[in-house]
This record gives sequence, C-alpha cells and structure tokens, in this order.
Amino acid sequence: MSKIFTDYEKMISEVSKLKEGDEQTLITPIKENAWSIREIIGHMYYWDDYNLHNMVSQMSNGANLPNFPAHDPHNEEAIQSLEGKAVQQIIDLFLERRKEILEEIKKVDKKDRFTIGNGKRAFSSESFIKIFVQHDAHHVKQIENFLANAE
Repeated sequence: MSKIFTDYEKMISEVSKLKEGDEQTLITPIKENAWSIREIIGHMYYWDDYNLHNMVSQMSNGANLPNFPAHDPHNEEAIQSLEGKAVQQIIDLFLERRKEILEEIKKVDKKDRFTIGNGKRAFSSESFIKIFVQHDAHHVKQIENFLANAE
C-alpha cells in the first residue's frame, strides 16, 4: 500500500483512541466559536461519506468528477447531520466509513487519471487522497493541542 493510503488509514487508529476519551471533553468546543472533537470527527465522516458516494465511485481513466461542494454549506450540513448522535456513535460511523472508502479507492487503477469539476489538473486516486491526508493532519493537530491543554 502506498504511503499516502497508509497515512490516510492512520486516522482510523487516531480516532479509535478517542473512544477512551471523556465524553465531556469530546463535546467541549476546542476554543471559543469552534467545533468540539465530536463535531470535527463528524465533519471528517461527512466528507468521507461524500467522497465515497460522489467521487470514488466515479474514478476512472478520463472521468470528470463533480466539483467539490461549497465548503461552508457542506460543513454546516455535516454538523446538522450529527443532531441526536452520541460521540461514540459518531466515532463508530467515522471508523466504518474510513475503512469503506479505503477499500473502494484501492480498487481504482493507479494509472487512472481524472479531473474534478472545471479543473484541468489530472488527479490519481493517490493525489486525490493526499488532499484529505492534509485535511486530516490539520484536524489531528487541533485535537492533540486541545487534549494536551485539557489534561
């Protein structure tokens, strides 16, 4: 497995560790006017779900995938979708979806190139996932900083 896919898969163990966390800590905003860890994980789940159903399923050589949704409304929908869901349930949803997207994207031929929306850049399954490895790293840093200060 490529390093990019391995890095993407690392979030499974990172998020699994949160199952042992104190629920109050996981639902507390990481700073004023910011999301909680619960919401961050839900946000990542929502993107994985979108990517699995709208992007990975269409990845083939020469394909033109849809544009990514507008980030702010998409993220707002993500948070609204968490309504009534417990932290542990959200973590489980994330872990399940991340495993599923990894399984599906590994089926895409490494040589296949596709574009996204009106973009001219040709992506491979690896360069696509690299976007989200960087996204994950941003959120891991937020979570780690918050938990370090919460102790």
